[in-house]
Amino acid sequence: AGLTTVMLVLYYGLTRVFFAMSRDGLMPPFFAQVHRKTKTPVRVIGLCGLVISLIAGFIPLGELAELVNIGTLAAFVLVCLGVVVLRIKQPHLHRPFKNPLNPVFPLLGAFSCAALMAFLPWVTWVRFAVWLAIGVVIYFAYSIRHSKLREQDR
Repeated sequence: AGLTTVMLVLYYGLTRVFFAMSRDGLMPPFFAQVHRKTKTPVRVIGLCGLVISLIAGFIPLGELAELVNIGTLAAFVLVCLGVVVLRIKQPHLHRPFKNPLNPVFPLLGAFSCAALMAFLPWVTWVRFAVWLAIGVVIYFAYSIRHSKLREQDR
């Protein structure tokens, strides 16, 4: 039950992130459309389901788990460091929450996640680097030119 729960949560989160990216112009607008009745992003759900099924059919579960772990931990490191950077660079932004002992807790969080990442096998790091490179290529080939936030900054 635990693994199924994790997979469903990751799938749900992934589809919503891709949907938001589509609305922001970082992915083709085709994926930003929602179903008339259910108001769900069915195109993104279908795409993610297809890609996940193909990947799961060809890559062993242990390798997938390690790749998900390193990706999630890397995201947490970036979030923790982002909290520190934003608090320093933009201290006057409205924040409806408190961050006690800033920057101690975010730095501890970043360090803890980085330490966990350090114990992952080197082959996981290679796979992560490949996926990261693919993401960077997609970003610079498509997303950077179509970003709605970038248009607002001009």
